[in-house]
Amino acid sequence: MSAPLRATVVGAGAWGTALAKVLCDVGHEVRIWSYEPEVAQSINERSTNPYLKGITLPAGLRADADLGRAVGGAELVVSVSPSQVVRNVMSEAAPHLRADATIVSASKGVELGTLLRMDEVLATVLSPSVMERFSVLSGPSFAHEVAAGAPTAVVVASREQAVAESVQAAFQTRVFRVYTNLDVIGVELGGALKNVIALAAGMTAGLGFAHNTTAALITRGLAEITRLGVALGARQATFYGLAGMGDLVLTCTGSASRNRTVGFRLGQGETLDAILGDMTAVAEGVKTASAVHELARRHGVEMPIAEQVYAIVEKGRSPLEALQALMERDPKPEEWS
Repeated sequence: MSAPLRATVVGAGAWGTALAKVLCDVGHEVRIWSYEPEVAQSINERSTNPYLKGITLPAGLRADADLGRAVGGAELVVSVSPSQVVRNVMSEAAPHLRADATIVSASKGVELGTLLRMDEVLATVLSPSVMERFSVLSGPSFAHEVAAGAPTAVVVASREQAVAESVQAAFQTRVFRVYTNLDVIGVELGGALKNVIALAAGMTAGLGFAHNTTAALITRGLAEITRLGVALGARQATFYGLAGMGDLVLTCTGSASRNRTVGFRLGQGETLDAILGDMTAVAEGVKTASAVHELARRHGVEMPIAEQVYAIVEKGRSPLEALQALMERDPKPEEWS
């Protein structure tokens, strides 16, 4: 474990709050920024967050709805906003960051329009000196289980081994185990792309299919994710680890997965607008499907599962038609390269 740090988590959703609790458990001085003043008030006055029901937060965790004040002076800053607002939020935070702050990205997604990963988005809004201490944290980790103290393993990636090791030490507890990696691209993409496959897994469950179908989707989905990741400069082996296979299995099978839940309801016949209309949390895979579709097209990567998910969420194709189209594709050898 590292010496106590002044740490700020930017984003008070379930995942950001769970990470803030981990940092408190290590012994750091932790603040959390909330876009919603009422959430900050709940954390400060009742040690609870409505996005993380049933969890009592450490009394020392302080919340603030003022972003500049929240990040000011922080030695460790964890960016956990939804991926599509990371640019705006961290642009506002940038002038208030210490020049020697360590940045950890824990948002999982690809920015629409630019098709940039979160490390690439942050590189456009943060100073080069700050980005020298950039890392990304990912892996199979439902927020509520992390906050409840369930044994969990994640991975932190940085282009500098010393940075990865410092973040590893900052988060490591007896129940939150952190591995290091030097493949920022692979860890970023594993966390983002698995959400699209999880939508598909949820749809097959909603259609009434069980373990055989889910196992096929996870395995072939991993092949698709790996192909695109390698085409974008990632290391193939990264996708066999926590940020790839680990997160994919969790998100495709766990009932707490927001993306799987959206897919399940689509498979049951609900419309996407109706599903998203009554969700308070963000299912990143819905927007990521469009980004993946375009990335695969630009790089000439075959991603049949992701292509069908895109057709469902953007073109209104039915999940059953999509599944039939996948099963009726021309027979092929099983290839991973």
